[in-house]
Amino acid sequence: MSLKDLARRGLRRLMTELAIRMADAQGAVAARTMPVFANQPKHLTIDLPRRIINPENIFIGDNVWLGPGCFIAAVKEYPSASLRHPDKHYDIQTFAPQIHIGHRVTSSGNLVIGAVHRIVVADDVMFAFNVTLLDNLHGFEHPYEPYKYQALQRIAPVEIGRGCWIGQNVVILPAVKVGDMSIIGANSVVTHDIPERSIALGAPARVVKQWDNMAREWRPYPARSVRASLR
Repeated sequence: MSLKDLARRGLRRLMTELAIRMADAQGAVAARTMPVFANQPKHLTIDLPRRIINPENIFIGDNVWLGPGCFIAAVKEYPSASLRHPDKHYDIQTFAPQIHIGHRVTSSGNLVIGAVHRIVVADDVMFAFNVTLLDNLHGFEHPYEPYKYQALQRIAPVEIGRGCWIGQNVVILPAVKVGDMSIIGANSVVTHDIPERSIALGAPARVVKQWDNMAREWRPYPARSVRASLR
């Protein structure tokens, strides 16, 4: 083996070792810079990068694992400083938000939770990538005023039941309760309550199947709803 080959092999080993050490260091940084939440969760992982706003209003259960890119905001006032026009005066909305994330909740990453009132995620919920939960919407009453400067509206609590599976790119809007053990299909927009042990999909999401406890299987929901949801 030539000196050139030995040098290349040595460089590859060095780069591999460096990558391993950097990954270990990132995990240590994530743990040491974890925000102080309203409670003291055990065995909590929220990978970097992350953005947590007002963690003192956020309650998190034990053994929670949230992948990178999470943005969890308990919003106490709106518009926030970053959204205010420097030359205009605004009436500031103030809130007392609460976010509750149960035990053993997991997210693949890019989880967005924005609360001005209350969002509750029960135990053992599984989020795929790019899921958004909102208990409020931006105002749009004035089409000549930029929407980010208008008051928040449709403020109402959101609840995700125990053991649910929320698919990739799902958006869950204010005043929605997803029942225990339900599944929301990828790319769905949930605008109304979903019963427990149901499968829902679409924009807006509609129930297409429900669990039949007697038959011990998933059964199609009424045919008309199924056809509408699959169009």
